[in-house]
Amino acid sequence: MLTKKQFVAAPAVLGLLLTMSPLLAAADESNDSIKFSMVVSAGAKTCLPKASATVQITAAGPVEIMDVVVEGLPANTDFDLFVIQVPRGPFGLSWYQGDIQTDKNGRGHHRFVGRFSIETFAVAPGSAPAPVVFNGPFPDASLNPSFNPIQMYHLGVWFDSPKAAQEAGCPATLTPFNGEHNAGIQVLNTSNFPDDHGPLRNVNPSKP
Repeated sequence: MLTKKQFVAAPAVLGLLLTMSPLLAAADESNDSIKFSMVVSAGAKTCLPKASATVQITAAGPVEIMDVVVEGLPANTDFDLFVIQVPRGPFGLSWYQGDIQTDKNGRGHHRFVGRFSIETFAVAPGSAPAPVVFNGPFPDASLNPSFNPIQMYHLGVWFDSPKAAQEAGCPATLTPFNGEHNAGIQVLNTSNFPDDHGPLRNVNPSKP
């Protein structure tokens, strides 16, 4: 039974929920979700000291739904999100997820659907020829090394280009962390978690 204070507050809370994106609201209603923060990387602390991100992952049967909200970034700028083995260099195995674009206030949001849980891994049972599509400063390899399953539990966000990083007052270092392997520096990561226990390790996929 609601107290008088709870009764008065209820309409305000309801109004707030109604203004939210339906997708985010659906994620918030799930009991199978976790929320955590990303922190500014060492290379961007001087130029973007207020950069931050909040991540919510919701188990959804055969996949997970991951909502990433970034703040304190340059306005109208593209960034690239990766699932990575360790949060800082040398990063280990890294898996490109997609882009996040900021608005005029330096805030952005994107929803990703995939395997973002304790079961996130990469494996190469053997070597095989690989297509060489991009031949820039970080050219595609034509053959993969074989390796046993490697779990990947961390996240990282990079500038989409060195030019965008430089315009934000950051180093214009070239890295391979975008679709064409010509990205800028890392801006955010999950180094607030241990190297061997990134936040995705805390997500258990929902079972049928």
